[in-house]
Amino acid sequence: MKKSISQWAFDPNRPLVEVFALAKRHGFDAVELAVDETGPVPLDLDQEGCQRIIDHAASAGVEIASLASGLGWRYPITSRTVATRRKGIDAIAKSLAIAGWLGTNALLVVPGGVGAEFIDGFDGTPYDEAFANAMDAVAELIPIAKQYGVAIAVENVWNKFLLSPLEMRDFIDKADPAFTGCYFDVGNVILTGYPEQWVAILGQRIKRVHLKDFKRSVGTLDGFCGLLEGDVNYPAVIAALRATGYDGPLTAEYFNCEHDLDKLSKAMDKILGM
Repeated sequence: MKKSISQWAFDPNRPLVEVFALAKRHGFDAVELAVDETGPVPLDLDQEGCQRIIDHAASAGVEIASLASGLGWRYPITSRTVATRRKGIDAIAKSLAIAGWLGTNALLVVPGGVGAEFIDGFDGTPYDEAFANAMDAVAELIPIAKQYGVAIAVENVWNKFLLSPLEMRDFIDKADPAFTGCYFDVGNVILTGYPEQWVAILGQRIKRVHLKDFKRSVGTLDGFCGLLEGDVNYPAVIAALRATGYDGPLTAEYFNCEHDLDKLSKAMDKILGM
């Protein structure tokens, strides 16, 4: 399992050349890039631009771990509004192409949601409709995922949707387990469950892993904290990942925290040594 860091951990205005260099300097083997409508990895990025990014990463001595997207919060594929769903599907389709051109085989997809708490302009969707809408969207996207050799890695997020490992497992299996999987976020399940149980149940459906930590006693977004400072049982999580045969990147997902890169790197060394 390789030590990776999210692009979101860096200053959003920092060029990728500097992101890669900083990641390497702090002991990370890989960087998870983040696609958006604009920015260092925009939705209109072409294959030539992706090759330049690959070359910059190689020059710095780091790999591209995966491609993340937060556009599912902006354009939820669970939405009852057809135009919003279409924007979400189109964004994922473009992102799958970019991921393939970047040489990675996993795209983090936020699968919309049921509640409206974290999605601007979203009124919410009844659970059964949300499930059907998301399933229809993924079915449309599977051929594109196959074309580029990239898995649609659905992340477990605070969206009141796909709330248990059993439900996540069944969603993946119903879609297409060859090109659909879970981007498993360890910290996101602490409020309602146990990450080591998710790992054991999802097994090889896990395409990528985010490392975070969370304090149950806080119970809100303020409960997210530094690695090894919360309630994640990391020895159990790492043991469960090893038992499934997972050997992909472990990506620390933190935001705009360049001042903590050394601390993050050392905590990940401890986790990988468990």
